[in-house]
Amino acid sequence: MLICILSFVKAMEDHRDELILILAGYQKEMENFLLTNPGLRSRFPIHIDFPDYNKQELLQIAEQLCVKRQYQLNSQAKIALLNLLNAPENSSGDNFGNARTVRNIIEKAIRRQAVRLITKPSTTREELMVIEPADLMGVE
Repeated sequence: MLICILSFVKAMEDHRDELILILAGYQKEMENFLLTNPGLRSRFPIHIDFPDYNKQELLQIAEQLCVKRQYQLNSQAKIALLNLLNAPENSSGDNFGNARTVRNIIEKAIRRQAVRLITKPSTTREELMVIEPADLMGVE
């Protein structure tokens, strides 16, 4: 990794007038990265911290993801999703990706919905488009 960082720093210096570099990541990991080389911090003088989305914003993101894929969460599924987001394993810690977590939950729910519907002899168009609480069960 040290060779990679040294190459990185050299490229930044060699192309300083031609290069704009934006780094993005979690605060702790970015801090650790900037500590790997004494000259890195001074090369990235602007730091912007973005707060996590709140639960209502995450619900809106989930709804937008569903609409984009022509699905919708029914009212009970919205409550189930909020409960999932309030679960300790989904609301803090190093592995919580906020909006990424919501995207993963919705993608898994869509797959679970398909598995649930495949067992039915016939399916209506509305059933194909609605995510229900059962589709969110066990999704993390």
